[in-house]
Amino acid sequence: MVVFELKDVKYVYKTKYREVEALKGVSCSFEEGRVYAVMGASGSGKTTMLSLMAGLDLPTSGSVLCEGTSTADVDLDKYRRERVAVIYQDFRLFPLLTVAENVMYPMELRGEKPAEAKKEAAGLVARVGLPEDALDRFPAMLSGGEQQRVAIARALGMRTKVILADEPTGNLDEENTGKIFDILSGLAHDDGYCVVIVTHDENIGAMADSVLRIRDGRI
Repeated sequence: MVVFELKDVKYVYKTKYREVEALKGVSCSFEEGRVYAVMGASGSGKTTMLSLMAGLDLPTSGSVLCEGTSTADVDLDKYRRERVAVIYQDFRLFPLLTVAENVMYPMELRGEKPAEAKKEAAGLVARVGLPEDALDRFPAMLSGGEQQRVAIARALGMRTKVILADEPTGNLDEENTGKIFDILSGLAHDDGYCVVIVTHDENIGAMADSVLRIRDGRI
């Protein structure tokens, strides 16, 4: 099933000195159960495309459809809370919250009871391969690979079937890159997630089910 569809998407923004056309009529689709690698040079438009899919902005023209509904027709705050989960290169964990509290955060936004959220968080942390004693640690006490696993566990706590990942292995060594990809690949192939990874890493591209290459704002 198609989860995302971009139809002739254009995105223009203005700097102090000029107008920049970051995307120039991008059309593509993304299905459940697959891992997609979106690749291109810096400034090619790949992160802009991911941001539009994440509901961080709307296209200048064209449509971004999530399960058939345009992002222009929804409450974007609600959309970001309920429809897509985003993970980043720099993890973006809350430094003063424990691992359990970080993973529980989206559950608490839904109004889930603390005891239930903590139990669910423990299950998700185990699912990404972290030991139970990691629950009470703070992010600074973890390695980069472990922090990214926590970020994935938090994404799973959103209960969406879409994971958008912006250079999720950019700060990791080769071993941890492989482990993080294996987790994301398992979520797609075993659990039906749609996983879209923006990356410079050709190894990630080689392992993905599909590769989209962007150059100068075009697929």
